[in-house]
Amino acid sequence: MEPSFEDERLDKYLSTCMENLSRSYLQKLVKGGQVKVNGNIVKSNYRLKENDEIELLIPEAITPEILPEKLPLDIVYEDDDFLIVNKPKDMVVHPSPGHYTGTLVNGLMEHCKDSLSGINGVLRPGIVHRIDKDTTGLLVVCKNDVAHNDIAAQLKEHSITRAYHAIVHGRLKEMEGTIDAPIGRHPTNRLKMAINEKNGKRAVTHYKVLAYFKDTTYIECRLETGRTHQIRVHMSSIHHPLLGDTVYGGKAVPGVVGQVLHAKELGFIHPTTKEKVFFTSPLPEYFEKILRKEGYYGRD
Repeated sequence: MEPSFEDERLDKYLSTCMENLSRSYLQKLVKGGQVKVNGNIVKSNYRLKENDEIELLIPEAITPEILPEKLPLDIVYEDDDFLIVNKPKDMVVHPSPGHYTGTLVNGLMEHCKDSLSGINGVLRPGIVHRIDKDTTGLLVVCKNDVAHNDIAAQLKEHSITRAYHAIVHGRLKEMEGTIDAPIGRHPTNRLKMAINEKNGKRAVTHYKVLAYFKDTTYIECRLETGRTHQIRVHMSSIHHPLLGDTVYGGKAVPGVVGQVLHAKELGFIHPTTKEKVFFTSPLPEYFEKILRKEGYYGRD
């Protein structure tokens, strides 16, 4: 242990070292006697001393069986290499603790049977990228490993077209802008992301104003990178959080679950034909309802 961590709580120190594990999970390991300091089992509130030696035993993960489910999927396009899905609100993309049924992956396994790429393992077959549970819109899902590797490479090169529509609080001063700020895990809330100059990864969002309303702005965001919660974090960082995004400072919208954010456009090079393909998704009804209320469709 480094001297700078002296007198730090054991569980807090572990969460700093093991960024891929939540603090609550590490606390459970400590309570279960799977963390020793200097060979002795200690409590989670133990405070570290200089030269302490920490031994951590992480149990082998048990991967739950993910079962196919017949779910209503809005499939925009499908061929032998991939399919484009228009994801609704309140649907998790892939299984995770607390969400092992009703996910997009469960539905895809029923629809595609054994025709999904296996690169991301049994929990995320076919999944190349994801959008948040309460974000609606387009996702590409790969049906074989060749297509998966090809499209994943395009994502890494930032050559894929991804445009999102959103409504944010306040009236943006500039009609267009770019936010170039690294995003990483929030320093105290493990469920959130944040601008993190020290440990974050580069994140770039280009935005432009589509319409001004009384207290909000309708915008389009184009992603140059694809970090977790990127648009939500970036817009909040310039004091214009997304409408409905209570996690990042937005106000809840009656009758709407979560943020007003829709993945509207998706374009890339087809992995087999090598031609540019482009897909678009109409705004969902909840989004249209807000625009109608603001008088957007009554404008010249």
